[in-house]
Amino acid sequence: MDFVQSNFPGMASGWVFFDNAGGSQIVQGALDRINEFLIHRNVQTGGSYEVSLAAAEGLKLGREAAQVMVNAARTDEIVFGPSTTQLMRTLAASMRRQFQPGDEIIVSHADHESNIGPWDELREYGVVIRNWSLDADSMTMRLEDLAPLMNARTKLVCLHHASNILGRVNPIKEVAAFVHDHGAKLCVDGVAYAPHRAIDVQDWDVDFYVFSLYKCYGPHTAILYGKYDLLADLDGQYHYFYGKDKVPGKLEPGNPNYELAYSTVGVVDYLAELGRRSGGAGDKRQLLEAGYAAMQAQEAVLSQRLLSWLDARNDCRVIGLGFDERRVPTIAFKVEGLDSGAIAKAMDAYKIAIRFGDFHSRRLMQDLGEMDSSGAVRVSMVHYNTLAQVDRMTEALSEIISQQAAAA
Repeated sequence: MDFVQSNFPGMASGWVFFDNAGGSQIVQGALDRINEFLIHRNVQTGGSYEVSLAAAEGLKLGREAAQVMVNAARTDEIVFGPSTTQLMRTLAASMRRQFQPGDEIIVSHADHESNIGPWDELREYGVVIRNWSLDADSMTMRLEDLAPLMNARTKLVCLHHASNILGRVNPIKEVAAFVHDHGAKLCVDGVAYAPHRAIDVQDWDVDFYVFSLYKCYGPHTAILYGKYDLLADLDGQYHYFYGKDKVPGKLEPGNPNYELAYSTVGVVDYLAELGRRSGGAGDKRQLLEAGYAAMQAQEAVLSQRLLSWLDARNDCRVIGLGFDERRVPTIAFKVEGLDSGAIAKAMDAYKIAIRFGDFHSRRLMQDLGEMDSSGAVRVSMVHYNTLAQVDRMTEALSEIISQQAAAA
């Protein structure tokens, strides 16, 4: 933990960061790459001179790091963009002409709006949008509920890997096989999953996978993975002379942010070094997987501590399931009779960062009937958090709940 926390300069602020699902702290290595690029490589790519070649190398190294991070087959399956929301919109716009009136796309109201809204807007072109509902009893996405929705007109299924409210991890490999067996493609929102566990797009056989690097210890940028042949078939979003084979450039209008793309090297180097220090061995990908395994073990301890505290109180109710190896440490809850916004804002005085609301998963919160009282309180932890920080937070929560309940 000393090594981990020493790599995150934001920790020196004195704040406890439990709002990591909104955005994690940036690792020092990513900062270093940004600074290096802006000082030593800060020109446009495509020139013949030395500094331009260095800029091109930086972007290339960033793609190679992202390739390792998701285990893509090739570097040109990596598309950089400003956010997952924008990349999803780019993907939907680029796919639009592949759909004919009457073709169907399946989304889930359990998703973040980023993986619903861009597809829903294709109704304007005659595309039929169907909703794969969360099973309210098990709080899970079940294939038996997806099956009746699929038919010969189903072209695409869109699903979150992990919920940014429920914390539940979906069996994406199993879903991908099912979707492909029915002749459709799968687009996965990996934002709530990627900070916690290793991504393996080849093993899972997903068609598109999108996540935000700023929630994975990097700066405010995002990554779209797509199978090369599928990216090649997409309409370009850049100049007309960026043809079918100009992948991924045709999907990065104005070019990606070079220094932020380059910072991916620092993120992956950190994850690999964490794996090495945790006893891992092998190449960078194997070390990264070992790093994520260590992170998952730490996060399980944090989740158990907070969920046990919540379960022991008769005035707190977790939204979703309790502790389970199939959940990430993103925990949303409500306190009986109290406003979630008032609780979260009162925590500011303790220098503990948490959040309240619907977290842009509004359709899910509406379906669950949880929009009252300012939505939910959400505590989202990652591996650099500690048990001492969890205890500091629960002590503060106890004081806040007692004070607000007495005043109610």
